[in-house]
Amino acid sequence: MKYNFDEIINRKGSNSIKYDLCDKIFGTSDLIPMWVADMDFKTPDFIIKALEQRLKHPVLGYSLRPDSYYKSIINWNKKKHNWNIKQEWISFSPGVVPGFNMAILALSKPGDKIIIQPPVYFPFFTAINNNNRIEVDNTLVLKNNYYDIDFDDLEEKMKDAKIFLLSNPHNPGGRVWTRAELKRIGEMCIKNDVIILSDEIHSDLIMKNHKHIPMASISEEIAERTICFMAPSKTFNIAGLSTSYLVISNEVLRKKYEQVVENLHVNFGNIFGTSALEVAYNFGEDWLKQLIDYVQANIDFAADYLKKNIPEIKLVRPEATYLLWLDCRDLNMSNEELKDFMINKAKLGLNDGPTFGPGGEGFQRMNVACPRSTLAIALDRIKNAVEKIR
Repeated sequence: MKYNFDEIINRKGSNSIKYDLCDKIFGTSDLIPMWVADMDFKTPDFIIKALEQRLKHPVLGYSLRPDSYYKSIINWNKKKHNWNIKQEWISFSPGVVPGFNMAILALSKPGDKIIIQPPVYFPFFTAINNNNRIEVDNTLVLKNNYYDIDFDDLEEKMKDAKIFLLSNPHNPGGRVWTRAELKRIGEMCIKNDVIILSDEIHSDLIMKNHKHIPMASISEEIAERTICFMAPSKTFNIAGLSTSYLVISNEVLRKKYEQVVENLHVNFGNIFGTSALEVAYNFGEDWLKQLIDYVQANIDFAADYLKKNIPEIKLVRPEATYLLWLDCRDLNMSNEELKDFMINKAKLGLNDGPTFGPGGEGFQRMNVACPRSTLAIALDRIKNAVEKIR
């Protein structure tokens, strides 16, 4: 079946965070919102049909996750990532962000040091600071529009850390970490007795010529100190359905995590999320292939457009995700000027770079999981706004 990703879907008035919070976040609704990391494409029809089928039963009571739910996760990870996991390793979370917050509560104490690699997804910062842990930055190094890890700095900071919070693939930089890079991180964590929390929510959105490596798949020794956080939510545009799960092979770590989940009474999940995950993983492979082809073409379109029309803005080309990390430093604006420029001159709602921490200054994040016509209009708006200040 051929899916239509060019279709324009009107999301205004649907209680969409991306669209219906624009006034509050940007001070205006007169813009194209390209900030929140969900897609402007229709959720796949086979997922909608599965939810409709479930609605034919007149009772929406407390529900459990059947064996078929776990089997779909196991089969998907084997097929997509060549990773063999067991049913008893799988734990529930209402979301990846709640998951790594609960893992931090379970596996560390106030005052413990947690390493992150900014510029990075901003809930990493709040997960550390709001829980009274100490943030330690191993800032990524940008060379020729490509991010590398400063391993010398990381090795030094590992010495007294408790947890390493990894973005794999990286958000917002779009790096797909190689097996060699992940292995080196894992070996450092083994040496220094550091627990790895690996956010792998974008693991299915991998562009051509790259391959996602689950951190816990590197070796049994690394897996023993690793929790992988995964979900079909980004992959299939079902972020509102609480479909996240954790893979924890170490029984001691798993029991500590699950005790926090039970204490907070958030272990039931969502009756529709269970159905959506199962059908997505069982029937979603062809849809996902077409989606990635479309997103890849959007990335290529944006890269070509920027190079030809807005050379002041350089693209950190993503190896994964549908998020563009735009280096706007050659516009020679302060952070506040750049933010104002995108909102009030280009009329776009993007994620502001400084919210991603050190290294985010002068950058903006753009979500290109949208029809190409929308992307073209957005890029034209930036070009026209830049031309006025040249």
